[in-house]
Amino acid sequence: MKNSRNLLSGTAMAACLLFGSNAMAQAMSSTDFSASKTRIKAEYSTDKKACDSQAGNAKDICVAQAKGKENIALAELDNGYKPTLKTQYKVSVAKGEAAYDTAKQKCDDLSGNPKDVCVKEAKAALTTAKADAKVQMKTSDANATASTEKKEVRADAAADKRAADLKVAEEKCAALASTTKDACMATAKAKFGKL
Repeated sequence: MKNSRNLLSGTAMAACLLFGSNAMAQAMSSTDFSASKTRIKAEYSTDKKACDSQAGNAKDICVAQAKGKENIALAELDNGYKPTLKTQYKVSVAKGEAAYDTAKQKCDDLSGNPKDVCVKEAKAALTTAKADAKVQMKTSDANATASTEKKEVRADAAADKRAADLKVAEEKCAALASTTKDACMATAKAKFGKL
């Protein structure tokens, strides 16, 4: 059991290091997007061909790692091209699935109960990764909504304050003589009127 945990922890750590997020600082053109997608597919083909020199489960692990690397790179590319909460979620899920697929293949080196435990741990890690990604997406969405609502509430409150201040100023101006009253009203409307 301890070996399978170490195997799973090592796999997860390797996946994080291997598939680390690559942030894109600038907006990407559709030409750059297509070229990057082609490059990612070519890298996958090269990585997969490199696995041909291996045999048995080692080859299966190698192919799972290559496919996981491709899926993560494609998800990150989509997120870099059109960043949204949903594309960021897909990046997190792709990372979890890549780690799971690799760990599951590594579990094939075991047998009996240790293999069953290894597979269950890999599945639990995938479930955790998906749940964490969903929480992150929902939390970010809720924060964005709350921020927008907070701005709207503040704007409404500011408008209410200006309207109340305008009424006070108008009332003060009402006690003045006609020319002074007109100048006072103009000043009050300029100061407290709608922006």
